[in-house]
Amino acid sequence: MKLHPTITDERLIDAVERSMFGLDNPGLCIDCGNEQEGCEPDARRYKCEACGERTVYGAEELAMRFL
Repeated sequence: MKLHPTITDERLIDAVERSMFGLDNPGLCIDCGNEQEGCEPDARRYKCEACGERTVYGAEELAMRFL
């Protein structure tokens, strides 16, 4: 699995922190880089609202795989 170039370590850490310490539930599309709200932390293969692909993962799920 390859991440979109706009999904940097800093961006991913920010999304995880917002999920853990706030009310956000961000997910990130690994194909187009879109950030999508309303994703469970362990989300896998949710449909992206921007590109339509099933490539949205929860922030914590991506962090476990890539950090």
